[in-house]
Amino acid sequence: MSTAANSSSDPKRPEKIHRYKLPTASASGGPTDDPIPDYMNVLSMFCSMFGLMMKLKWCAWVALYCSSISFANSRVNDDTKQILSSFMLSISAVVMSYLQNPQPMTLPGFS
Repeated sequence: MSTAANSSSDPKRPEKIHRYKLPTASASGGPTDDPIPDYMNVLSMFCSMFGLMMKLKWCAWVALYCSSISFANSRVNDDTKQILSSFMLSISAVVMSYLQNPQPMTLPGFS
Protein backbone atom coordinates (compact mmCIF):
# COMPACT_ATOMS: atom_id res chain seq x y z
CA MET A 1 0.00 0.00 0.00
CA SER A 2 1.09 3.48 -0.67
CA THR A 3 1.06 6.25 1.92
CA ALA A 4 -1.57 8.22 -0.04
CA ALA A 5 -4.02 5.32 0.10
CA ASN A 6 -3.14 4.67 3.73
CA SER A 7 -3.73 8.30 4.79
CA SER A 8 -7.09 8.52 3.01
CA SER A 9 -8.42 5.44 4.81
CA ASP A 10 -7.14 6.59 8.18
CA PRO A 11 -10.13 7.79 10.26
CA LYS A 12 -7.98 9.99 12.50
CA ARG A 13 -8.02 13.70 11.86
CA PRO A 14 -4.73 15.28 12.90
CA GLU A 15 -6.22 18.78 13.05
CA LYS A 16 -8.66 17.59 15.76
CA ILE A 17 -5.99 16.10 18.03
CA HIS A 18 -5.32 18.18 21.15
CA ARG A 19 -2.78 17.21 23.78
CA TYR A 20 -4.03 16.95 27.36
CA LYS A 21 -2.85 19.72 29.64
CA LEU A 22 -3.20 19.54 33.40
CA PRO A 23 -5.65 22.14 34.68
CA THR A 24 -3.98 24.86 36.70
CA ALA A 25 -5.53 26.19 39.87
CA SER A 26 -6.89 29.64 39.30
CA ALA A 27 -7.12 32.38 41.88
CA SER A 28 -10.91 32.01 41.97
CA GLY A 29 -10.67 28.35 43.04
CA GLY A 30 -10.65 26.21 39.95
CA PRO A 31 -11.37 22.53 39.61
CA THR A 32 -8.11 21.45 41.27
CA ASP A 33 -8.81 23.42 44.45
CA ASP A 34 -11.25 21.07 46.23
CA PRO A 35 -11.32 21.81 49.97
CA ILE A 36 -13.73 18.98 50.93
CA PRO A 37 -11.07 16.36 51.88
CA ASP A 38 -9.23 18.91 54.01
CA TYR A 39 -12.39 20.03 55.79
CA MET A 40 -13.43 16.44 56.44
CA ASN A 41 -9.98 15.61 57.76
CA VAL A 42 -10.08 18.49 60.25
CA LEU A 43 -13.66 17.66 61.24
CA SER A 44 -12.67 14.02 61.73
CA MET A 45 -9.80 14.94 64.04
CA PHE A 46 -11.99 17.33 66.00
CA CYS A 47 -14.82 14.82 66.41
CA SER A 48 -12.51 11.95 67.31
CA MET A 49 -10.79 14.01 70.02
CA PHE A 50 -14.16 15.17 71.30
CA GLY A 51 -15.44 11.59 71.26
CA LEU A 52 -12.38 10.37 73.16
CA MET A 53 -12.46 13.11 75.78
CA MET A 54 -16.23 13.28 76.35
CA LYS A 55 -16.89 9.54 75.76
CA LEU A 56 -19.52 10.28 73.11
CA LYS A 57 -20.04 7.31 70.84
CA TRP A 58 -22.00 9.19 68.19
CA CYS A 59 -19.19 11.74 67.90
CA ALA A 60 -16.66 8.94 67.40
CA TRP A 61 -18.85 7.44 64.66
CA VAL A 62 -19.14 10.85 62.97
CA ALA A 63 -15.34 11.07 63.08
CA LEU A 64 -15.02 7.68 61.39
CA TYR A 65 -17.52 8.74 58.73
CA CYS A 66 -15.67 12.03 58.07
CA SER A 67 -12.29 10.33 57.88
CA SER A 68 -13.68 7.85 55.36
CA ILE A 69 -14.95 10.72 53.22
CA SER A 70 -11.58 12.45 53.51
CA PHE A 71 -9.76 9.27 52.50
CA ALA A 72 -12.09 8.62 49.57
CA ASN A 73 -11.82 12.16 48.19
CA SER A 74 -8.09 12.63 48.75
CA ARG A 75 -5.75 13.18 45.84
CA VAL A 76 -2.63 11.16 45.11
CA ASN A 77 -0.27 13.96 46.10
CA ASP A 78 -2.01 14.65 49.45
CA ASP A 79 -0.26 13.95 52.72
CA THR A 80 -1.07 10.29 53.32
CA LYS A 81 0.38 10.28 56.83
CA GLN A 82 -2.10 12.89 57.99
CA ILE A 83 -5.07 11.12 56.40
CA LEU A 84 -4.00 7.76 57.81
CA SER A 85 -3.44 9.21 61.29
CA SER A 86 -6.90 10.80 61.18
CA PHE A 87 -8.42 7.48 60.16
CA MET A 88 -6.59 5.59 62.92
CA LEU A 89 -7.54 8.22 65.51
CA SER A 90 -11.20 7.91 64.59
CA ILE A 91 -11.05 4.10 64.79
CA SER A 92 -9.40 4.32 68.20
CA ALA A 93 -12.11 6.76 69.35
CA VAL A 94 -14.82 4.26 68.41
CA VAL A 95 -12.99 1.36 70.04
CA MET A 96 -12.18 3.26 73.22
CA SER A 97 -15.69 4.61 73.63
CA TYR A 98 -17.10 1.08 73.41
CA LEU A 99 -14.44 -0.34 75.74
CA GLN A 100 -15.32 2.23 78.38
CA ASN A 101 -19.07 1.71 78.03
CA PRO A 102 -20.20 -1.42 76.13
CA GLN A 103 -23.88 -0.42 76.21
CA PRO A 104 -25.52 0.25 72.83
CA MET A 105 -25.26 3.79 71.56
CA THR A 106 -28.16 6.16 72.19
CA LEU A 107 -28.50 9.20 70.01
CA PRO A 108 -28.79 12.59 71.69
CA GLY A 109 -32.43 13.43 72.40
CA PHE A 110 -33.64 9.80 72.11
CA SER A 111 -32.94 8.54 75.64
